[in-house]
Amino acid sequence: MTQTIAPRVRSLALLLLAAVGLLLSGATPASAHAALTGSDPRQGAVVDKAPVQVSLTFSEAVSLSDDSLRVLDPKGERADTGEAVNSGGTTYAVRLHSGLPDGTYTVSYQVVSADSHPVAGAFTFSIGAPSATSVTVSEQSADGGVVGRAYAVGRYLSYAGFIVLAGGSAFVLACWPRGAGVRAVQRLVVAGWLTLTASTLALLLLRGSYTTSGKLGDVIDPDLLGDVLQTRTGAALVSRLLLLAAAALFIAVLFGTYEKRDDEEKRDLTFGLALGGGVVAAGIAATWAMSEHASTGIQTGIAMPVDIVHLLAVATWLGGLTALLLSLYRAPAGIPLETAAVRRFSRIAYGCVVTLAATGVYQTWRQVGTWSAFTDTRYGQLLLVKIGLVALIVGVAYTSRRWTRRLAEQPVTEASPVSSTAESGAEASGASGAEVSGASGAEADEPVAVGSVAVAEAGEGGARDADGPGSERAAQLARQRAAMDAARRKRARDADPGRFGLRRSVLAEAGIAAVLLTVTTMLTSTEPGRTAEEAAAATSAAQSSSPSSSPSAPANGVVTLDLAFDTGGKDGKGVVRIDVTPARTGANTLHVYAERPDGQAFDVPELKIAFTLEAQDLGPLPVVPDRITTGHWTASGVQIPMAGDWEVAVTVRTSDVDQVTVSKNAKIG
Repeated sequence: MTQTIAPRVRSLALLLLAAVGLLLSGATPASAHAALTGSDPRQGAVVDKAPVQVSLTFSEAVSLSDDSLRVLDPKGERADTGEAVNSGGTTYAVRLHSGLPDGTYTVSYQVVSADSHPVAGAFTFSIGAPSATSVTVSEQSADGGVVGRAYAVGRYLSYAGFIVLAGGSAFVLACWPRGAGVRAVQRLVVAGWLTLTASTLALLLLRGSYTTSGKLGDVIDPDLLGDVLQTRTGAALVSRLLLLAAAALFIAVLFGTYEKRDDEEKRDLTFGLALGGGVVAAGIAATWAMSEHASTGIQTGIAMPVDIVHLLAVATWLGGLTALLLSLYRAPAGIPLETAAVRRFSRIAYGCVVTLAATGVYQTWRQVGTWSAFTDTRYGQLLLVKIGLVALIVGVAYTSRRWTRRLAEQPVTEASPVSSTAESGAEASGASGAEVSGASGAEADEPVAVGSVAVAEAGEGGARDADGPGSERAAQLARQRAAMDAARRKRARDADPGRFGLRRSVLAEAGIAAVLLTVTTMLTSTEPGRTAEEAAAATSAAQSSSPSSSPSAPANGVVTLDLAFDTGGKDGKGVVRIDVTPARTGANTLHVYAERPDGQAFDVPELKIAFTLEAQDLGPLPVVPDRITTGHWTASGVQIPMAGDWEVAVTVRTSDVDQVTVSKNAKIG
C-alpha cells in the first residue's frame, strides 16, 4: 500500500529511469554463480596422445569434493586418480592414469559456486580419434531430483517465514500497538518464527546431499553434515538458528510484557523493542547476504548491505501487508483496527517501495549488466516478470490507499458499550434460543468481553436474586446480550463499503505478493544474466583462439545438405537430406530424412554416414543414426573434432543387393 503524490512520483520515476540507463550503459565485469569458461583439453577436441591431466576453468572460485571432477573412458570406467586440485586462480585439475587407450572420454563436473549454488555439467574429448562411448552426455542439473525440489521448497518457506515474522512484528510496533493483544496477529508472527526455524533446520540437513549426490539417503549422513558446517552456507544457517533464539525472546516480550502494559507504558517500551527487533531482523537478513549472490562478484562491500536493506524493506512491506489483511478480517470487536493504523502502514509501505526501487536498480545492474541479458537469459526474463509483478502490486496498493482515505474521511460514530447494550436489550429479551446461539456462533473468534456492560448487568441480576435461580438466568442473559451486541457491531463494520473495498484490495495485494515471493526464490537459484553472458563470451573466445578453430558457422547454426541417390535397382531413387546442428566443432546432432522422388517418406533398409576431412587426413568418422520414424533418422553427440571443409558421405541401401554412396562437402566449424 503506497502513498502516492503525482508530481513526486513522476520525478522519482524519471530519476530511476535515468539511473537504470546510466548504470547499464557503464557496466563492468562481475560474477555470481560459477560457469565453465574453458577447459584443457577443450570440449570436442581430438588430441594425439593422452594428456597428463584435465583442467577446467570457471568464472569464479568454486568448492570441490572428492568426486567433483571425473573423467570416464569409453567403457564408463574412471580414468582419473580422483584427486582434484586448484592449479591456480579459478582453474582446477584432476590427473589421469597413464597408458590410456584411444577413444572418446567424458569429463563430468559438479562443484559449488562461491554464492552457494551447485553447478554441474559434462563434455567430451577424444584421444587419437573419436569412438563410441557407453557414457551418456546430457545436460545435468545439480539441483534436480527430490532433494533439489525439497531444497527449493525450504528456501521459499524460509523467505516466507522471515517476511511474516519481521513484517508482522513491525506492523504491531509501528502501526498498531494494540494489535499485540489480538490472538490472530500473535499466531501469525509465531507461525512465521516456526516456519523460518523449521525450514532453516531442513536446509541445513539437505545441504550436503543437495551439493553432492542428490540422494535422499544422504540427508542424514553425519559426515556430509560435518562438511556443510565447515562451509560459509553452513555457518550462515547456524547463525540464523542462533538469531532465531533471540527472536523467540523478542516475541515473548512483544506478546507478553508489552501487550499487558497500558498505552503510555507501551510508548516507553516501543523504542527498545524496535531497536532490539531491528538488530535481530538485520542479522537474520545478513545470513542470506553472506551466502548468496551479494557475497560474490564486484562491490561486495556495497552489495551485502544493500541486499540486507532490500530484504528488510520486502519483509516490512509484504509481512506488514499480511498482518493488515489478517487484522481486517479477524480483529475482534473489542480491539478494532483503527483507520490511523492503516494510514501509518500506508506511509511506511510507501517508504519501503522507494527503498526497493533504489536497491533493486543497483542489484539489477550488478546481476544483469546489459540490456540484452534481460531478454536473452533466464535470469533476465525472471527479473522482468518480477518487475511486472511489483508494478502490478503497486497499482493495487494505490487503490488500497484510496479506500484508506475514504475511511479516514468518514465521521467516527462509535457507540459506547452502554448505549449499544441498551439498544439491544429489547432485541435480546425477545430473541429465540436459535437466534441467540446463532449470534454467539458468529462471534466464536471474538472475545466476549465487550462485557463491562455484561458484567455490570450480571452483577445487577445477582444483586436482585442473590439466593435464587434467577441469578444464573440473569448472568446467561447478560452473556447472550453481549454476544449479540458484538455480532451486530461486527456485521455493521463488515457491511461498511470502505472497509469492504479495503479488504478486497489488500487481499489482491497479498495474492500478488505470494507469486512475487515465488519468482524471487527462483531468481536466487538462477545463474545471473551477467555471468551467463560472460561465460558464453569466454567460451567463444577460447574456441576462436584455438588453432583448430575456423570461421563461424551459419547464423542459424544449421548446415543442410541434399543428396540425390540412385541405387540402380527397383524403387532405388530418392533424396537424402541431412541437417547438422549446430554445425560447430564438438558435439553435433544429425537429423536425416529420406524421400522418394514424389516427396513421400522413404524408409530405406539401411543408412550410414561418414565424415572425412581430407586436408588434415582425418576420417572417415562413421555415424550410424537411429531410426525415429518412417524416413527419419537421428544421431546425437556426433563429434566434429576440428573446423574445416568436411566431406559428408551417405551410404544408402534399398534392397539386399542395391546400395550406393553419395557425398557432398560442407563447411563445419
